[in-house]
Amino acid sequence: MRPQADILTITLNPAVDVATHVPAVIAGPKLRCAAPQYDPGGGGVNVARAVQKLGGAAQALVAVGGPMGQRLVTLLAAEGVPALPIVVSGETRQSFAVTDDATGAQYRFGVPGEHLTVKDADRLLTEIAAHTTPNSYVVISGSVAPGLPEDMQSRIIAIAAEKHARVVVDTSGRALDRLIKDPTTPLHLLRIDQQEASEAANHPMDTLNDSVAFAADLVARDVAEIIVTGRGAEGSVLVSRDQRLVCHAPQVAVRSKIGAGDAFVGAMTLALARGSTADAALKWGVAAASATVSTEATALCDLAQAQACYDQCRIEAL
Repeated sequence: MRPQADILTITLNPAVDVATHVPAVIAGPKLRCAAPQYDPGGGGVNVARAVQKLGGAAQALVAVGGPMGQRLVTLLAAEGVPALPIVVSGETRQSFAVTDDATGAQYRFGVPGEHLTVKDADRLLTEIAAHTTPNSYVVISGSVAPGLPEDMQSRIIAIAAEKHARVVVDTSGRALDRLIKDPTTPLHLLRIDQQEASEAANHPMDTLNDSVAFAADLVARDVAEIIVTGRGAEGSVLVSRDQRLVCHAPQVAVRSKIGAGDAFVGAMTLALARGSTADAALKWGVAAASATVSTEATALCDLAQAQACYDQCRIEAL
């Protein structure tokens, strides 16, 4: 196995994920749910879980609070994921998903995290600086908890730059808007899904060329060295200054989309941390995402599932 650079994932608004299913989702009557499945959740948490399941190593720095935060830490420990829990003032949130057995449709609900404070932000930044190692990969994934500074992610990026760490970001909403509209230090990798890309560009990403043009503009403006935009079942597009690629995804039965994007980021980051080329890393990302959507509830793929999908992925130069 090839040596691996350090990977630190950062989750500023984690959740305990609850998944269950019912015979049918119907408005009005009380619905009798099956026994729930609990998993540690949130972008960076799932990235670290994916890295672990794929045979790599990542530390999950996670803001946690209250009994639900302790439960999240316990769930991470049960999976053998090294956690760096940073205690904050707000209770850790929950998210939940309900699958309709009759139709297979999945309904996903996310509640906002509790309001955090300036002291919480300062503590998180101090711990992030303490645990960021030179030439490592720092993955910022997921939403930013209410109350944290609007430039929280920019501050983390600056800390990583001081340590010569490579930053991978997968975020959304105002945090993503800020990174795109006001880039400071170029990221190593920015992943954007199809809907987020459409919203940022103010037009639909109907074709591969739309995705390529959007990503090329971000690279030219020094938002990131590598931009990856998802195109759902079609696969993902990668654009850098010298490469334009699409990785076509294999056809799989979709059971749950929860964690697919995080599995993508985890697999791609792990491949890069092991010295893989960008095209091979992209292929691992698409493979892990494809394998994850074929698993139940909030489970993520394992190495055997991802390898099977990897062998079916196809890279094409654009």
